[in-house]
Amino acid sequence: MQYNFNEIEAKWQKYWAENQTFKAENDSEKEKFYVLDMFPYPSGAGLHVGHPLGYIASDIYARYKRHKGFNVLHPQGYDSFGLPAEQYAIQTGQHPAVTTAANIKTYRRQLDQLGFSFDWSREVRTSSPEYYKWTQWIFIQIFNSWYNKDTDKAEDVETLIAKFSTDGNTNVNAVCDDDIEPFTAEEWTAFSDVKKQEILLQYRLTYLADTEVNWCPALGTVLANDEIVNGVSERGGHPVVRKKMTQWSMRISAYAQRLLDGLNKIDWPQPLKDSQTNWIGRSQGASAVFNVKDHDEKIEVFTTRPDTIFGVSFMTLAPEHELVSKITTVEQKAEVEAYIEATAKRSERDRMADVKTISGAFTGAYAEHPFTKEPIPIWIGDYVLAGYGTGAVMSVPCGDQRDYDFAKHFNIPIPNIFEGVDISEEAFADKDKTVIANSDFLNGLPYKKAMKLAIYELEKIGHGEGKINYRLRDAVFSRQRYWGEPFPVYYVDGMPQMIAKEYLPIALPEVEKYLPTETGEPPLGNAEVWAWCNKENKVVSNDKIDNETVFPLELNTMPGWAGSSQYFNRYMDPHNNEKIFSENAINYWQDVDLYIGGSEHATGHLLYSRFWQKFMFDKGLVPKDEFAKKLINQGMITGTSAFVYRDEDGKTLISKGLIEGRNVTPIHADVSLVNASDELDVEGFKKWRDEFADAEFITEEDGTFKVGREVEKMSKSKYNVVNPDAICEEYGADSLRLYEMFLGPLEQSKPWNTAGITGTHSFLKKLWRQFHTGENASFLVSEDEPSKESWKTLHKTIKKVEEDIENFSFNTSVSTFMICVNELSSQKCYSRKVLEPLAILVSPYAPHIAEELWNKLGHTESIATAPFPKFEGKYLVESSKEYPISFNGKMKFTLELSLDLSKEEIEAAVMANEKTQQQLQGREPKKVIVVPGKIVNIVG
Repeated sequence: MQYNFNEIEAKWQKYWAENQTFKAENDSEKEKFYVLDMFPYPSGAGLHVGHPLGYIASDIYARYKRHKGFNVLHPQGYDSFGLPAEQYAIQTGQHPAVTTAANIKTYRRQLDQLGFSFDWSREVRTSSPEYYKWTQWIFIQIFNSWYNKDTDKAEDVETLIAKFSTDGNTNVNAVCDDDIEPFTAEEWTAFSDVKKQEILLQYRLTYLADTEVNWCPALGTVLANDEIVNGVSERGGHPVVRKKMTQWSMRISAYAQRLLDGLNKIDWPQPLKDSQTNWIGRSQGASAVFNVKDHDEKIEVFTTRPDTIFGVSFMTLAPEHELVSKITTVEQKAEVEAYIEATAKRSERDRMADVKTISGAFTGAYAEHPFTKEPIPIWIGDYVLAGYGTGAVMSVPCGDQRDYDFAKHFNIPIPNIFEGVDISEEAFADKDKTVIANSDFLNGLPYKKAMKLAIYELEKIGHGEGKINYRLRDAVFSRQRYWGEPFPVYYVDGMPQMIAKEYLPIALPEVEKYLPTETGEPPLGNAEVWAWCNKENKVVSNDKIDNETVFPLELNTMPGWAGSSQYFNRYMDPHNNEKIFSENAINYWQDVDLYIGGSEHATGHLLYSRFWQKFMFDKGLVPKDEFAKKLINQGMITGTSAFVYRDEDGKTLISKGLIEGRNVTPIHADVSLVNASDELDVEGFKKWRDEFADAEFITEEDGTFKVGREVEKMSKSKYNVVNPDAICEEYGADSLRLYEMFLGPLEQSKPWNTAGITGTHSFLKKLWRQFHTGENASFLVSEDEPSKESWKTLHKTIKKVEEDIENFSFNTSVSTFMICVNELSSQKCYSRKVLEPLAILVSPYAPHIAEELWNKLGHTESIATAPFPKFEGKYLVESSKEYPISFNGKMKFTLELSLDLSKEEIEAAVMANEKTQQQLQGREPKKVIVVPGKIVNIVG
């Protein structure tokens, strides 16, 4: 019987689906283990062979844990809202729901054919109203909460209202807006309802505010920083500008310190932790206040170096700072406005990264030094960001290189306040070697003492205080898109109102156009039925808006990270329509035990999810304030791209071997048009790229046209993707799974080479033959007792594979399997006692062939929960030793002897051996050297 992998794999995929083999229970007596993958966005391109890498690893571990007796939750779903589907809808007019459903169908087929042990009964889709009902519900919980610094957690906003009603707000210790005005209990009671709502918005954990955002006019939406590359949108390459918009924001900054502290108790990769630590950016220093001359305005700055306050020679404001328009003089107005307009075209990320370009504009205004009362010129510069700190810095050029370069460029004085330091070439920033000079009461002090005294003196004159600052900014939570979660919000007198839980979900309405309206409103402004009737508690037609019982609904939708911030908890009880999850489910599963996904989500999804989890913990909804105990970032499988070379005339393409000395431009070619010898199918290329249909192709001497090769990220845009469908068809899913693991350590990037898969495919055929013998290759497993060597082979394999899986060293397991089967083959081992546990060992890696062999071994149940073989060390303990028997230092033969023998017994056994007597030919040896466990040397 041949190894018919296509038939075998189809058979067992059907069996698993029909029998729900991998369905997890919420009330099992078994110990739980929750394995999770970052769920995919279902693009139209489907999966390529790089995508399943993490899924294969998580599947191996999930299957292993089932063998170990755990109740394993291994769910899967789809992050199915997002901009790509909407852009496709704009281009084709096809509803995003239709294309998303088609894409999901493709993904599901591809995931199933790879043999993953997902519990598909728990599938979630973020674009399903049944799912985003609970995203909307969590938004409402966050809206109805404030952060109490005294208790260091989120609390219901009703407790805040109670404080206002009895004591006003002067003693409220909350995370809130900066410009809070004090009021008494009596004043609170007298405020209008709208005024009260405006005040509460300054405290709520999600709030409306005018925010500087990345606006992409071509896409008609706000983009997150990680959606912008080199100043343009990652999708489509469209220009992005900074502008102010009224946006929903999440007060994630309230959790900055807890997000830092939480990193100490989770087993996540250190580079990822470092990314979050840097992103949160905790700094200790002081808040200092500078009066603006000839104005009532003040400039507040945060500085980590208050000890250098006497070195301030200018102030720098972010171009977007609200004071700029108020303090700029008439003479400087044109220059300042032009600079602001130019800056708006650069993303924050570009501005932070670009340390070479020096630009700025003088406002014409001056600040007053809090101690010396000297005038300080106020500039604007794009190296200062409105959203970081206060959007203003006290510029100390002698102690900060950016300030130094700025001062040099614009001929601003650079006073030296450091004792014994030369600043003629560069700034001096070594805090530990600092001794302050030319600084009045700080003279002669080292950094730490000077810092404390500077803060004390600032507090004494009412111009500052000691402060801890965080780089982390509140997260913008609005997008001007159609294909996203609708907000459960309507507006009365311009104030947001939440829709009650019993009327959720508020589903997306139908629209004819997916672009913003002609008046610039988000796409939901095109909906005709998008108003809320609070009398009937339902969505009604816009023409019924009367501002008495029917009110406008929010036109923005939630961002991409909304649906992914709690999906791991929803998997625990995905079909519960009454609660986000039951107490029974959350208390049983608790948290994710193993999470596998990409490091690119470090400061996006993985940070926002931790924030939501901590909020839900504060509200008593979840038992853990971190959602995932262990996280592994899988590496990337790269593709080997192919290039043709266009000559400078633009009409000629030149073979790789002939480009030396020519001015050529490399152009990606589809790898499917290139054979294993790097030869291009020229006619196929002409049909694929019709602009080259009439091009001249200069070939090698043998008439072939060779392409260049380069390892790059596997991407559809680089035409180097390999479709897993073709691989599964030719080699089988088990071969693909083994090969992806065999390529190298899980965390590392490694190049794909289709030719290499033949090695793992050959191994599977050899494994199959180990269970089959004879001319007809019929199934043959004996009941014989295994040899000592076969027992040893099995148990060293058990030991190694178990260690490898526990250490996520899956690549070395594949090597171990190959060695094992080679040894068993040479030992001619067909014993059930060895081959049955071998099938279980292989099962997590190559589940289809393992199921088939298990079935042939006579089992009627799936191999999925068969107990993992137990390692027994006794089989690896050597009971005998094969001694080299030497005569005068030259080995003549070997002799196997028990390790229990004494020195004298070893000598007696060797001397009595027939081969020894033949070598001696009747002579008496001068001496016999015996080293137990090593050698025997007979000296003649």
